[in-house]
Parts: sequence; C-alpha cells; structure tokens
Amino acid sequence: MQKLVEKIEKLKKERNAIILAHNYQLPEVQDVADYRGDSLELSRMAAKSDAKIIVFCGVHFMAETASILSPDKTVLMPDKNAGCPLANMITAEDLRELKERHPKAAVVGYVNTPAAVKAELDICCTSSNAVNVVLSLKNAEEIIFVPDKYLGDFVSKKTGRRLVLWDGYCPTHVKILPEDIIHSVRLHPHAKVIAHPECTPEVIALADEALSTGKTCAYVRKSDAKEFIIATEVGLVYRLQKDNPGKKFYPASEHAVCPNMKRTTLEKVLWSLEEIKDEVRVSDEIRRKAKKAIDAMLAIP
Repeated sequence: MQKLVEKIEKLKKERNAIILAHNYQLPEVQDVADYRGDSLELSRMAAKSDAKIIVFCGVHFMAETASILSPDKTVLMPDKNAGCPLANMITAEDLRELKERHPKAAVVGYVNTPAAVKAELDICCTSSNAVNVVLSLKNAEEIIFVPDKYLGDFVSKKTGRRLVLWDGYCPTHVKILPEDIIHSVRLHPHAKVIAHPECTPEVIALADEALSTGKTCAYVRKSDAKEFIIATEVGLVYRLQKDNPGKKFYPASEHAVCPNMKRTTLEKVLWSLEEIKDEVRVSDEIRRKAKKAIDAMLAIP
C-alpha cells in the first residue's frame, strides 16, 4: 500500500492535482486525500484551490457540484459508477411535474440531487443548513422540499413549516433502526447519540443531537463527552476517531455501509491520475441554472 501512496503523491505534484475525499470513504482513501469533508465543504475547497485537476472521491452528484462551482477545472471520479441512490430517486422531469401541481411553491432541493434537478430549484441546501434555508423563505406560501422525505420531516419539525415532500430516502441511513440505538445505549450508557438528519424520525427521536457529518465533527471536537454513538454511514467513525484520539466512537449499526462510497480504492485513485479519465462535466446551460440555486444557498448567513 505504501508504494501506491508514494505513486499517488508523485503524480499529484506532476499533474497539479488535489484529492478530495468524503467522510464516508474507505480509511486509506481518506488518508491519501488533501481534504476530507462533506460534499459541499469539498466542492468549496475545489473552487478555492489553485489545482488544475480535482480527484473527487465520493459519489457522482458531488463531482457534478464541484464541476458546477469550478468549470475551469478538470474534475475526475476514480469510479464513474459510484452513484447515489437517494439522488437518483428524482429526475428533472419529476420535479417539473411537481412544480406544475404547486405553481406558487418555492422549491428547495438537497445537494444530494443530479445537476439537472438543481437547475430546477430556487435554492439548494445541505443537511447542515436545510433548516436555515427553509427559515429564509418567510414569504413563500408553499415550499417543495426534495428528494429526502426524512430530512424534509426533520426540517419541517424544526421550522414549523409544512413542506411538500418527495418520497425519497437514503437506503444506507434507513438501515439504522431504533432498536440499534437502544441496544447501543445499553452497551454504552454514558455515550452521546448523534444521528444524521437522513435517519428516520424514530431514530432521530432517540438521539441527543441530529447533525450533518461536518457539524458532527465540530460538535465532537468541542464536547466534554468521551463516548459517542454515531448513527450515520460507518465511514465517519474512522475520521472521528483519528481526529479525536482521546475519545471513543461506536457505529450505531454496522449495516450502515454505503456500497457506492466504498467503490473508490487507492488503485482507482492512482489510475485516475495516470490516465486523466472519467471526467465529470456539466453542460453550460444546466451549470448556469444549477449554480443560481447553489449561490442562493451560499448567500444565506
């Protein structure tokens, strides 16, 4: 493995490339990355960087978002088949039909959507800022929220706004069950429970906090607690443990593994740099429209 890492480091310098890895990636992929984070953090990092090539270790919508924000850069995916089932649960046509049924509604869409869907939004959101995004739409008679019904339910409860929800969900987060939390708390009675807002309402109700991966990292760093039960994709536990060696972390469920996030390997990262292949690029028309929705989100304090 060390030889692979050395080859990657050498090629990275030669190609003026950076490697971005999502918090759910394999440990060795996280270790070789220049930056780790959630999807929006990484896309912003791509936009700020002077690198010409972005190797995005994540899933397809994330690489698309990086391309939308950095059209002058080459965004590569080490595995072009790493998709997101949640993002794929809605199409631009689906959303246009929903908008026709609710013509006066403001349209909010999760960053976990294809670029063509983002082009149909009024404003984008992440799991970190979804509550603030909906709160910013004070004058909206109706609000459509797509595609994650569980994140939408969480936001609705936090804001007191009734939302028109789409029937989408993350297949990995729904594997975490209330009984997993109850069992974990019995094993670790002093641990704080942190659940991702993509979890079901029943799981979130049992958690001390419902936080995005980025906010979980910040919360854990500042917390006086020494033990944490983490109800999200298991890859985050590796990062949390590495960044906080004096604390202990337990995955709420070992079944919460995203197969698409685990498709990226060190070999694929190396091949991506060697061959400069599997570029993700968004058409100018879609990019301009999608960027408006992202910019609207970024404008919220």
